[in-house]
Amino acid sequence: MEFIILYQTNDNKMKFNWNGVMPAVFTWLKESKSGALEIDFDATQKQAAGILKVQGKGGSRMGGLVGSGTLGENSYLSTQQRLSLLKSLSEVAKEYNVPLISGASAETKKELAKIIEGLATVGVDTVMVMPPKTKAVPSEKEMYEYYALSEATAKEVGVTIMPYNNPDAAGYHALSTELLIKLSALPNVTALKISTIDVSIIETLMLENKDLKILAGVDTVTVHAGLAGACGGITGVGTIFPKASVTMQEYVLNGEWAEANKISQALNSLSYLDAQPLLMEYLKLAMGIHHNDVAGGLRTFGKKLTKQQIDDVRARYILAKERLEILDLIS
Repeated sequence: MEFIILYQTNDNKMKFNWNGVMPAVFTWLKESKSGALEIDFDATQKQAAGILKVQGKGGSRMGGLVGSGTLGENSYLSTQQRLSLLKSLSEVAKEYNVPLISGASAETKKELAKIIEGLATVGVDTVMVMPPKTKAVPSEKEMYEYYALSEATAKEVGVTIMPYNNPDAAGYHALSTELLIKLSALPNVTALKISTIDVSIIETLMLENKDLKILAGVDTVTVHAGLAGACGGITGVGTIFPKASVTMQEYVLNGEWAEANKISQALNSLSYLDAQPLLMEYLKLAMGIHHNDVAGGLRTFGKKLTKQQIDDVRARYILAKERLEILDLIS
């Protein structure tokens, strides 16, 4: 079984099917000659390619590539660093014929439009658009106008957008079900990303429109989100254990819930970290442990972990690995 994500329509616009799982890859770092941290482009590309090569038990692979998101230390990179990183990842995405996805968030509509224009120049296909980063909660009208401008801008520069609802994350406003339905009707919106453990949001959306394409954004609820109607997901844990992540999604799409749940339970100790405030630091360390590169995994622009946190991540990683080995899901 092979999931085909890309297809061409009569107007030659690239469209995405979205039926699958997509890894949010890490930005690998190294020390410069001066001792400062800088992006290791070769290691980041190698990591991304290695993940996209992996097949699930049913023969499918990852259906997209997410770069410079939360796990990619987006908030710590300058605009130029970020664009250079995404340009290098676009080479990998093209090689494996999958869409390159990245995120955008801003305080104003004009700032958001500028970010989308920049992302389009380096090969990004779809932009995950977060709600505006404002202290005051925007009205529904203001929120819609913010997204409508991003959709119009995306159309002008030849990319698509994915409204990103992350109501559990501090600092981001929740998008109402009514607004999400309205946004999904915009021509250049290809899917919705829902990052919450409350999968009833997905179920409600699907009851309103059974043709919606919804991606789950929290690893702990992949199976539950699929049962509620999600067609795929964006994964952090899948960057560490891609064979398990892809195979679980295969079972989800085939409605083989018991088999999918076995994998979800095996991953649970590590997936738990995907819903924590320090998910990037935790999962990056786990990736370093997985590749016997703890120093690499610890290199981050983010917060320094305590010994207790490091020991906890290591124990969670070992438990997940042991469970997955029993299921023959270590690639």
